[in-house]
Amino acid sequence: MASAAPAPPTPASLKRIVAASLIGTTIEWYDFFLYGSAAALVFNKLFFPGSDPLVGTLLSFLTYAVGFAARPLGALVFGHYGDRVGRKKLLVLSLLLMGGATFAIGLLPTHATIGTAAPVLLTVLRLVQGFALGGEWGGAVLLVSEHGDAERRGFWASWPQTGAPAGQLLATGVLAALTALLSDGQFVSWGWRIPFLLSGVLVLVGLWIRLSVDESPVFKAALARAAERAATAGADGAGAEKMPLVAVLRHHWRDVLVAMGARMAENISYYVITAFILVYATNSAGLSKQTALNAVLVASAVHFAVIPAWGALSDRIGRRPVYMIGAVGVGAWMFPFFALIDSASFGNLLLAVTVGLVLHGAMYAPQAAFFSEMFATRMRYSGASIGAQFSSVAAGAPAPLIATALLADYGSSTPIALYVMAAALITVVAVACAKETRHRDLADVDAEPARSGVPTPRQVDAGSRTPGD
Repeated sequence: MASAAPAPPTPASLKRIVAASLIGTTIEWYDFFLYGSAAALVFNKLFFPGSDPLVGTLLSFLTYAVGFAARPLGALVFGHYGDRVGRKKLLVLSLLLMGGATFAIGLLPTHATIGTAAPVLLTVLRLVQGFALGGEWGGAVLLVSEHGDAERRGFWASWPQTGAPAGQLLATGVLAALTALLSDGQFVSWGWRIPFLLSGVLVLVGLWIRLSVDESPVFKAALARAAERAATAGADGAGAEKMPLVAVLRHHWRDVLVAMGARMAENISYYVITAFILVYATNSAGLSKQTALNAVLVASAVHFAVIPAWGALSDRIGRRPVYMIGAVGVGAWMFPFFALIDSASFGNLLLAVTVGLVLHGAMYAPQAAFFSEMFATRMRYSGASIGAQFSSVAAGAPAPLIATALLADYGSSTPIALYVMAAALITVVAVACAKETRHRDLADVDAEPARSGVPTPRQVDAGSRTPGD
C-alpha cells in the first residue's frame, strides 16, 4: 500500500523550521570561524611560540585544517544515522558537540602553562569541531528543503546557508569589539578566551529552538515505506534496505562527484577571502588587524543579505546558471581582489572582500537545494553530506595553508590568484556536467518503484524497491 503524501507545512511552521536551522547553523559556524580568526591572530603566539611569525601562522593554520579532516568522518556518521533515525536528533547532537568543544578551547591552558600538551589538546578539540560540523550542514539544509515545496525551495533552503556569514559576522564582530576595547597585551593574555566561552550561552539558545521543531515529513513518509518493505521482505532478503552509504555509492556516485567539484571554488574562495585575508592584509599590505576585521565584518553583513536573493533567483532561472555566475565571477575577481588590497586603502579592501563574498554567495545560496535535489530521501543526508564534506578536505582545509605558503615562497599574490582560478575552473566543469534539479519534488523522489536497470534519483529509496511497492 502506498504511503500518504506528506502534508505541506503551514507558513508559520515553515518559518519556525527555517529559524531553527538558521540559528543552529549560525552558532556552529560561529564556533568554527572563531577558531579560524583566532588562528590568524593569536594562536601562533599562544600555542606555537618561538617560531618565525609566518611559520607560527602556518602551524596555527595547520591545526585549523585538521578540523576539515574530521568533517568527512562526521558526514559519514551523521549521514548514516540521519538517514536511519531522522534529521532532528542528529542536529541536536552536532550542536552539543560543537558548542562543548568550543567552550573547552576557551578554558584551554596555553603553551606557556603546559608546554606541548597545549597544541595537542587544541588539535583534539579542533577535530571534535570538524566532526560536528561535518554532520551539521547536511541535516540543517535537509530539514528545510524537505519541509518546503519545489517552487520556492531555493529561497527557503538558502536561509540555513546564511548561517555561515551570520556566524562569520558574529565571530568577527566579537573579535573586532574585543580588539578595539582591549590592548594587544590584554587580548593575547585573556581577551581571546571570551568569544569561545560565549559559545556555551549560544548553544543553550540553539538547543531550545532546535528541540521545538518537528522531523521532516518527507523523511517520516520514506521511513514508513521502508518499514512496510521490511515487513514484507522475503526470506532471501529481497527488498531489504541497504546502508545509506552503500546505496549512495551504488546509485549516486556521479552526483557525489558533481557535488565535490561544485564545492571546490566555493570552499577555497571563501577561506581565502575571509581567513587568509587577515594574514595578507596585515603582513603584505601593512594594514592593521582591526582594519582587516572591520572589512570582513561589513562584507559578511552584505553576504548574509545577498544569499536569499541568489537562492530566490535559482528558483526562477535554475540552480546551475546561478552557480555558474558565482564560479566564473569569483575566478575573474581574484586579480582585482589582491590589487585592491595592495593599495592599503580601507575602502578598496572593503570593496575587494564585499564583491568576493557577493560572488561567493551565488554558489553558496543554491547549493543547499541543488545538493538536496540530487539524492533520494533515505540516502539524502549521507549523499549531500559526503559530497559537501569530502571536498572540504581538498578545498577549504588547506586553502589558508596553501595561500600562506605561496605568499611565503613567492612574496606575491599572483600564485594565490591562480590557485583560486584553477578551483573555479574545476567547479565550472562539475556544474556543467550536472543536471538541472529545480523542478524536482523531493516527495516524488521516493514515489516510484525501481522496475529495471539502474534506478534514477526519482526511483530510488535507500537503494532498493520491490515491484509491488
